[in-house]
Amino acid sequence: MVSALKDKNILLGITGSIAAYKAAEIIRLLRKRGAQVYPIMTRAATYFVHPITFQTLASRRVVLELFRQEDKIKHISLAELADALLIAPASANIIAKLANGIADDILSTVALATKAPVLIAPAMNHQMYVNPILQQNIDKLKRVGVKFIGPEKGQLASGKVGIGRMSEPSRIVECLESLIQCRDEFKGKCFLVTAGPTRERIDEVRFISNYSSGKMGYALAEEGICRGARIILVSGPTSLVPPAEAEFYRVESAEEMRKKVMEEFARVDGVLMAAAVSDFRPERKREGKIKKSVGERFTLELRQNPDILSELGKRKEGKILVGFCAETENLEEEAKRKLREKNLDLIVANDITLEGAGFGVDTNIVVLIDRYGNLTHLSKRSKREVARAVWDKIKEITKNLYR
Repeated sequence: MVSALKDKNILLGITGSIAAYKAAEIIRLLRKRGAQVYPIMTRAATYFVHPITFQTLASRRVVLELFRQEDKIKHISLAELADALLIAPASANIIAKLANGIADDILSTVALATKAPVLIAPAMNHQMYVNPILQQNIDKLKRVGVKFIGPEKGQLASGKVGIGRMSEPSRIVECLESLIQCRDEFKGKCFLVTAGPTRERIDEVRFISNYSSGKMGYALAEEGICRGARIILVSGPTSLVPPAEAEFYRVESAEEMRKKVMEEFARVDGVLMAAAVSDFRPERKREGKIKKSVGERFTLELRQNPDILSELGKRKEGKILVGFCAETENLEEEAKRKLREKNLDLIVANDITLEGAGFGVDTNIVVLIDRYGNLTHLSKRSKREVARAVWDKIKEITKNLYR
C-alpha cells in the first residue's frame, strides 16, 4: 500500500523539550513512508539534540535562523513548500506563540505563514499542560483548524507520572498520514464510538469483565477526529488517555453504556460499537464483600444484558451502524449472522486465537463485511491502520447513502 506521505514535503518543527530526541524516530518513519523532511529547530531545541543528528537522518540541512543571507525569504519559501507542518515535540512556549500570533523565530514565523495543515504533538510537565492558560491557547488553535495529538499519561522527565508525555512517534506519523490523506472529509458529521470493556459488579470488590484494552475503540476515535468528524467517545474502564478533541464519557456497566449511547443517539450520524460489552450481569448485586465462609461452592446467577447494537438497529433512523465481533471459530459465518440480525452497515470481525489479533495487543487481523456481503481481509497491522480502513469503508457507505 502506497503511503499518503509519499513525495510529500513535511516541515518538522522541533522545540525545547526532553522529548526532542524522539524527533529522530519521527524523521525515520516519515522517510520510510517516502516523505521529504525539512527539520526546523528552535534555539532551545539545540540544547537537547545537536542539529547534525536531524540533518543526517533527513539528508537536509536543519533550519535554525530566521535571518540568513539567501536567495529566498526562508520562512515564505518553506511555508509555500509545505504539504504539512508537524511540530513534535511542541513546548508550551511555541503553543502560546502560535495562539497569540507571535512570530519571533523561524518556526513560529513559518507556522503563521503556511496554509498547509498543522499537527501539534505537545510534550511538557504535567502542571504546565493542565495550566488553564495553556488549555485556552490549545482551544484557540483548535478553533482555527490546528490539529493536536496527545499528550499522553506516563512517566515524565521529572520522574513523576502524569499527563504531558509526547505521543509515540508511530502514532504521530499515522495521525499525520491521515491528516494529509483525508482531512475534513467528515467535517460537519458526528459519530459515537464506544470502547473498552464493561464491568458488572458482583459485590463491593469483585466484578465480571473481559480482556478488552480499549485500544481499538480509541484508535477509531483518533482517526475519526483526524478526518474532521466530531467524536463522542463512550468508554468502559481503561488505562488509556482519551483524545483531547473527543467529547468523552466514562461508564462502567453495560447498562450505563446503554443509557449513555441511547441519550446521544439522536444527535449523531453513526455509531461505531467497538466496546466489548459484557453479555451477562449478576442477577443481584451483593452488598459488602462475599466471605469465604459461604462454603466451598458458590453459585452466581446471571441475567443477560441488553444488546445495545441490536436495539440501535431496530431504530436505525438512517444512521450508519458499525459492529465488532471477536470470535474463536466460524468467524465469517458468525459475523454475517450478526450483521444481518442487528441491521448493521458494516461489521469488523477478528479471530482472537490468531497471534497479533484481539485483546490487549497493538495490532489486529480483521475482516470487514458490509451489508452487501463485500469482504475485505486485512492482514496483521496496527489498530490505527485498521481504524483507517474502517473509516474508509464508512466514507463509501456515506456516499451510497446520500447519492
